[in-house]
Amino acid sequence: MLLISLFSYNFEIQDILILLLVGLLSGMSKTGVHGASMLSVPLLALIFGGRSSSGVMLPILLVADAIGVWYYHRHASVKHLKILVPWAILGIIAGTVIGKLIDDKTFRLIMAITVLGSIGIMFWLRKDEHKQEIPHNKLFAASMGILGGFTSMVGNLAGSVMAVYLLAVRLPKNIYIGTTSWFFLIINWAKVPSHVFSWHTINLNTVLLALCTTPAVVLGAIIGIHIIKKISDEKFRLFIISMTVLASVFMLF
Repeated sequence: MLLISLFSYNFEIQDILILLLVGLLSGMSKTGVHGASMLSVPLLALIFGGRSSSGVMLPILLVADAIGVWYYHRHASVKHLKILVPWAILGIIAGTVIGKLIDDKTFRLIMAITVLGSIGIMFWLRKDEHKQEIPHNKLFAASMGILGGFTSMVGNLAGSVMAVYLLAVRLPKNIYIGTTSWFFLIINWAKVPSHVFSWHTINLNTVLLALCTTPAVVLGAIIGIHIIKKISDEKFRLFIISMTVLASVFMLF
């Protein structure tokens, strides 16, 4: 069995390929193909395990976030960022504390329940009686912000939660992508101190490893941009829901 040593890690060839695939999917997710990042989380967990994989994933996401913000920065909704970010910070704090107390099995269960629950809420909000009132309720926004921060901290899986909220408020396609790009850039940087000083899952080796995936991240971002350009606003909503469903099924099995 051929092992490749890279920044104190020993990888098999398939592990390297998975890392590059994760970089590709992360780049795609930050330029509009948001379900792609949920596929990358369980893939990375195959190599590093649950909590440790989140520390490897975060630096990769930060590279992808920078690309997403650079391309879509003019399209963000500042109004919705002001609503979500403070609550998300509270969720990050809660995730930091709770995440230290759970094992990998519980971690995977929480993530699967979160994604499946998000899908259920998506379809519930499509009913006419919920379309107008619920999305603009302050309690709904606060709960989505906290849950987004929490799931982002414990598993880098806030994409499904943000999809629920931003699809519910019916943001146009480019505004949706720009808002999520800024949201995740902010909260992902907010998570770094917890990973470094509390969980000890980010160090120089994980950062260098993430930087090695940069070409794959850039390629994924370019692919994502071309895919999203060809999708209308209504088809984009259905596309995001479909990708979220696919990611949840992949995570369960």
